[in-house]
Amino acid sequence: MSLAYFTCMYPITVIAGRAPPPFFSCTDYHCDEGETVTLSEDQWHQVVSLFPPTESPAAEREQIRRAIALLETQVGKITGTWRDRAKNVAGAGLPGQLDCISESKNTTSYLQLLSKDGLIQWHEVEDRKLRHPWILDVHWSAVILDRSTGKRYAVDSWFLDNGRQPYIQPLDEWLSGRHFDRQQQGKE
Repeated sequence: MSLAYFTCMYPITVIAGRAPPPFFSCTDYHCDEGETVTLSEDQWHQVVSLFPPTESPAAEREQIRRAIALLETQVGKITGTWRDRAKNVAGAGLPGQLDCISESKNTTSYLQLLSKDGLIQWHEVEDRKLRHPWILDVHWSAVILDRSTGKRYAVDSWFLDNGRQPYIQPLDEWLSGRHFDRQQQGKE
């Protein structure tokens, strides 16, 4: 389907001068430090352009994955978290390295920005969730609720380097510690 056909069927309206309000972003382990971030209208327009109308929650989850990756990249350039490496070990002790606490808080903030701007239609942003299937395996994730089915999904960016599309999987699978199915997550 061509973009011209798509925009005729679903006009994309971008409001001039639209940018999200300033928001807090974690910049280290445990979110002990952070800073207030202000995105420009141009940066936010790039995010908005990722959300043409969609006809399914699954398609919207793919839009969310792309938007979180883009927001991580944009915010990373401002805060220095562009250096963040997957998980904790690879970047341990380095400036801009985030743990799952900070990743889940930042991802939840991004999801709230998207929701408040009306970009997310099929999902609601929920509180972060904690899992601890083993004593030493405590982990946090952002969570969204599919309004059409009532099913919850973990939105987890901690497993990947800054700016990569986060994994999204059913929350019950995430809580059980099941590994993400990379085949279903699209191209990394």
